[in-house]
Amino acid sequence: MSAAGGTFDVAGVSIPKLGLGTFDMDGEAAVVAVSEGLKAGYRHVDTAEMYGNERAVGEGIRASGLPREDVFVTTKVWHDHLTDHAMQSAAEASLDRLGVGQVDLYLIHWPSPDVPVAEAVRALCRIRHRGLARAVGVSNFPAALVEEAVAAADVELAVNQVEYHPYLDQDPVLSAVRRNGMGLIAYCPIARGKVLRDETIVGIAERHGVSPVAVTLAWLIAQDGVIAIPKSRSPQRLRENFAAATLTLTTEEHAAIDALRSPSGRLIDPDFAPAWD
Repeated sequence: MSAAGGTFDVAGVSIPKLGLGTFDMDGEAAVVAVSEGLKAGYRHVDTAEMYGNERAVGEGIRASGLPREDVFVTTKVWHDHLTDHAMQSAAEASLDRLGVGQVDLYLIHWPSPDVPVAEAVRALCRIRHRGLARAVGVSNFPAALVEEAVAAADVELAVNQVEYHPYLDQDPVLSAVRRNGMGLIAYCPIARGKVLRDETIVGIAERHGVSPVAVTLAWLIAQDGVIAIPKSRSPQRLRENFAAATLTLTTEEHAAIDALRSPSGRLIDPDFAPAWD
């Protein structure tokens, strides 16, 4: 699969480095966002059973007119479905809602305090062995759990999907995934809009004649093994964001954004989250 912005090749799949997130979208808004995003050039769509929008995402993919093989589809299993029986059933239900015979990537959405990582990963690997997903991986796993997951897996794990943006230092997780040949999918990549008000990022955007969001996404996808999944309901913003696919920042601009990162910049931290790095 060719994709503007490049791809990350891992575990037998090529993941487009610029994808389309769909969290907090449902119904017709999700259908339109997905179909318009794909028409704008995106080739990677991310959803999850917890989002409640897999059916709409599938409709959006079909409405785009693109062949199924041209769209990389990721979905995720919620942390209350991590036993083997529950996960197999959840994956089958996700495929049914999406209207596809197989997803490209299936992730454990969050680790569970009730199901050991090794048990959950063995169930995840069976999803891959059954052909329900072309590749599998994890999400919201700190570095120690990445190592535990890799040790338990009998197939190559493709990615760890985590919060990552200019204000959150994720070096421990980046080191862990790179050490294990995995990629990192960055969700919440524009820090809930904070980049729109950041003097450093706004200044870089003005020099390039693009939006601060495009600058942020370009910073992310230029990093080794990093994939970004911004979201927007607006077709115009979807197109503006996609400018990141052809934007090249200077070494000095990258360093200026790097300097914004902090271990205390996390925005997503639910009660059931693991102990972060």
